[in-house]
Amino acid sequence: MTAPYPPHAAQEREPGPQGGYVSPIPVRRAHLGDAIVSEWTKIRSVRSTVWTLGGLVLSVVGIGLVIVWAVASTSIDSDRSSSTTLSFGFFGVLLGTVCVVTLGVLTFSSEFSTGLIRTTLTACPSRARVLTAKATVYFTIVFTLMLALTLVTSVLQVVILDTSSPPGTEWISSTVGVSLYMALLGVLAQALGALVKHAAGAITAMLGVVLLPLVLALFLISSLEPVGEALLTYSIPSQLASFYPGLGSIDSGPGPGAWVSLWIVLVVTALAMGGAYTALDRRDA
Repeated sequence: MTAPYPPHAAQEREPGPQGGYVSPIPVRRAHLGDAIVSEWTKIRSVRSTVWTLGGLVLSVVGIGLVIVWAVASTSIDSDRSSSTTLSFGFFGVLLGTVCVVTLGVLTFSSEFSTGLIRTTLTACPSRARVLTAKATVYFTIVFTLMLALTLVTSVLQVVILDTSSPPGTEWISSTVGVSLYMALLGVLAQALGALVKHAAGAITAMLGVVLLPLVLALFLISSLEPVGEALLTYSIPSQLASFYPGLGSIDSGPGPGAWVSLWIVLVVTALAMGGAYTALDRRDA
């Protein structure tokens, strides 16, 4: 039988500065890039990502094309205008907000419900770095996917309706602008998930943020007209509609334009992220 290694044989073979063992694996300080890689691995390895992003694809592309086919089969050529062609994508994008905010909440709140947040914070004690990595990964995923979906849908809408190509500003607004807005909306949902910590409660609250102002506006538009108009103008559906100039009465009036709406959601998301940073630093996981 082969004799076992004598005690501390490894230390004798790999002497360090003080005679101790030195690992051959290089040791370096972790940084934000490591946290981003970790969050990317987590978000692409769970089934909720596949289902919710699959629902987003079906909503944006499927509903957008169904509406366009219905319009193409019921309208005559004289009724079709290039200024309204891209507007039919609004309805699929509006439904897609449910998928975006749901997954945004789950990317953070699910770690609290499963206890994985303790492992995450053990591996990366900097809570600000964890939240920044999650926001970066999710913003990139939603923006990239939405840009591809809105671009494909817009091209197919122009082809199906057989109209002239809309102006470049409308293409940018209905693709890049909408994608940026949806990505910021997803980060806002992440921040709310970090604040609430409970998945069902955060999803319900986020859906309320998206839909409640519009519903209240419908009831208050007659009794409290100024309040109802303000809620209608600054609701998320109305702000999304501002990216589609051809929607007509939906985006008419003194409401904010497309890029003003983008600044509004950016400011709101920044405030929510600030609250999430503060809450994560001051409370236990």
